[in-house]
Amino acid sequence: MATAALIEDAGVRTIDPDEEVAFLDAIDRWLEREVIPVIQHHDHNDEWPEALVHQMADMGLFGATIGQEYGGLGLPATTYAKIVMRISSHWMAITGIFNSHLIMAAAVERFGTPEQKAKWLPKFATGEIRGGLALTEPNAGTDLQAIRTTARREGDEYVLNGTKTWISNAINGSAFALLAKTDPKSEPRYKGMSLFIVDKRDGLSVGKKFDKLGYKAIDSAELVMEDYRVPADQLIGGAEGEGFFQATGGLELGRINVAARGVGLAEGSLRHATQYAQERHTMGKPIAQHQAIQLKIGEMATRARAARLLTMDAAEAYDRGERCDKEAGMAKFFASEAAVDNSQDAMRIYGGYSYSKEYDIERYYRDSLLMCIGEGTNEMQRIIIAKQHIKDNPA
Repeated sequence: MATAALIEDAGVRTIDPDEEVAFLDAIDRWLEREVIPVIQHHDHNDEWPEALVHQMADMGLFGATIGQEYGGLGLPATTYAKIVMRISSHWMAITGIFNSHLIMAAAVERFGTPEQKAKWLPKFATGEIRGGLALTEPNAGTDLQAIRTTARREGDEYVLNGTKTWISNAINGSAFALLAKTDPKSEPRYKGMSLFIVDKRDGLSVGKKFDKLGYKAIDSAELVMEDYRVPADQLIGGAEGEGFFQATGGLELGRINVAARGVGLAEGSLRHATQYAQERHTMGKPIAQHQAIQLKIGEMATRARAARLLTMDAAEAYDRGERCDKEAGMAKFFASEAAVDNSQDAMRIYGGYSYSKEYDIERYYRDSLLMCIGEGTNEMQRIIIAKQHIKDNPA
């Protein structure tokens, strides 16, 4: 995939419309030719799609949002969201392979030292080094300040001890942006947290792989650090105490990605249900002509459209460089719930066949449930939205 012809306008990243169309057409051809034929095999067997990962690297997806000066495609969030929607409308799981990776890359690109950017970003962009974000711990999910992993300075190194859990790409990835406490006694707690580029070496091991309801084929596992030593120059930004904001700053892009995945799942469920409703006959006519089915399809189409518009609104704000935690939260909340509702309605339209793994629709339902949890629960999204809305509208 060729590098996009980007337009820089007062620091705002945009793309020529013809270039965007070409990107999306290339994605569609790849999905039709390479992805769709193998989805059921990889999903049913929970098998890492190695060939597809190499193809995604060749297309530049591991550098999708990384700046062109570092060898990335430098795509705006709007184009990136559309790519994720396209792929997720057929198979959501593989978008997680490059999404978590790009959040790690965004942390380095936004907050890293010039030396860190020059060293790591070109290898992230090509997919030579792939990885993700390592924040969650057994007792710390939404409450990141409760993490227990520690990083103690010893000369030119930090010694890390702790366990991270539910880490995407843990098995097949080679580097992670990992949050640890450099000052466990700090008050407030967030001031004692730092973000490190952690690559696999002695002292870092991969724990058990989780057997999940959905989101198959992508590996989710534990990372265990036992006196793991990382060079001090892999502290992102070079200063302790900045990790909490570095980590959460990348979650805006992550939530836009999850919203885009939700849109893809909602639109894919709608596509399958619409086709099936016209092929399946009862009482002498296609079920699409029954009012009960039309009511469901009408709601599904509206949900999918609204989810897309909210997601593009958040992506456009991100591209303008504006604070968009409220917009990203709205998009993530609504689109993920739309994915669940649409997939469930599609299963009801399919009837008994929806329970068969011969049909794709059951996968949409299994995959959609994760979207309400990933990148911050929807309960937390509603709190973020409310607080920002109240702040913007004082009495």
